[in-house]
Amino acid sequence: MSSPSPAPVALFHALAHDVRAAVVERLGHGPATVTELAEPHPIALPTLHRHLGVLEDAGVIRSEKRGRVRTCHLVPAALERAEDWLHAQRHVWDRRLDQLDSLLTTMNAAQAAPDPDKTEAS
Repeated sequence: MSSPSPAPVALFHALAHDVRAAVVERLGHGPATVTELAEPHPIALPTLHRHLGVLEDAGVIRSEKRGRVRTCHLVPAALERAEDWLHAQRHVWDRRLDQLDSLLTTMNAAQAAPDPDKTEAS
């Protein structure tokens, strides 16, 4: 059995802030300039730049600068890694819950079965 891949902690940290999550959601529709990304948020541009830096450091987005305009792009592979990790975790927990269900079914069946010692004493 292969060892599980580490949790994409940096990605989850990057998505844990509502502004950064909104930026990722917006970039899911296509590239956008920093100015376009800033429009719906009541924050200063330097603050947005820090949020974009967190997303870039996590590999979720990439940006390019042409002249005075910085355009950001989503990097789908980063989200795919998180999806793969979540899928693996779901598989582990599904298996554990199936084992618990089996144990509880066995325990209930044993509890419902008549006790042979009690039936002989009657």
